[in-house]
Amino acid sequence: MYEPIFALFCERVKESIQSGTFAKLTLAKTMGDTEIKNIYFRLVLNEDNTYSISLTTRYKTEEVESIHTLDEALLVLGTYIKNPFLTALLFTTDNDVTFKVNKKNAGSIIEQEPTFKNASPVMLEMIEKGIV
Repeated sequence: MYEPIFALFCERVKESIQSGTFAKLTLAKTMGDTEIKNIYFRLVLNEDNTYSISLTTRYKTEEVESIHTLDEALLVLGTYIKNPFLTALLFTTDNDVTFKVNKKNAGSIIEQEPTFKNASPVMLEMIEKGIV
């Protein structure tokens, strides 16, 4: 089962935000031709110097944005694993972390050199304000 590996991936997401290395997160690679195409996970800075997560769900014909706490956003992402997404990509300034589910329902995490040299602009602002 992939759930324990996905839980580790979620911990990596939390750690990247806490350590100020978060750049972006995307769900991609759907099973077959689906109405939903991608989900983008971005940090949003609130007026009270807290942060929320913006989930932008891109469908064939529209985009829908919703705002969540970090834990809520990770729970929402979890509902889309294998339904229909097979891959979650976490981009940090330390490394790229890819979570994949195979046909046998096994999860894996692959780490590669970082794509992004800088954290997301909101992450940098959060660091500057001492939020993380």
